[in-house]
Amino acid sequence: MDDAAFTIVRIDETAAERLAPLMADFRVTLRAYRGIVSEPDVPAAEEEIADFLKAGYPIFAAEEAGELAGYLVCRIETGCLWAEYFYVRPEYRRRGVGSLLFARAEEEAAALGGDTVFNFVHPNNQGMIDFLRAKGYTVLNMIEIRKPWPGEKLTSTIHVEDNAFDY
Repeated sequence: MDDAAFTIVRIDETAAERLAPLMADFRVTLRAYRGIVSEPDVPAAEEEIADFLKAGYPIFAAEEAGELAGYLVCRIETGCLWAEYFYVRPEYRRRGVGSLLFARAEEEAAALGGDTVFNFVHPNNQGMIDFLRAKGYTVLNMIEIRKPWPGEKLTSTIHVEDNAFDY
């Protein structure tokens, strides 16, 4: 792990513009998990960051030599800390960036009196699932269930205990 060169910084309104390209890339990645090809929308990311900051969500970024390598948006709800958005640029993965950011979220959770960070993870995001498992996160906490969207093509089934869910 090569984390000595990274600094964790808290993002505020003055740094939001620097973070927006990473958030736009994250949104492209999320859409790709659903089979949607899209382009980064930096202005939409800037608006989203402004909304997060206005709502009081702590946002942390890992920085190396003035360049942002990744970020984590935290949401605090009824004393629980949720890792709302968590993204590391591909060229910085496997260098300790994610671990540093996640450790910062765990510090925030502990400061709130919590023992864990809660995470929503897309079922196709094996990299994030592997990352969380390596950090000791193994408890399936909840399942989100919805009706299919019009025109949505579901291609697989996920089993949890005796339940099968279209995916």
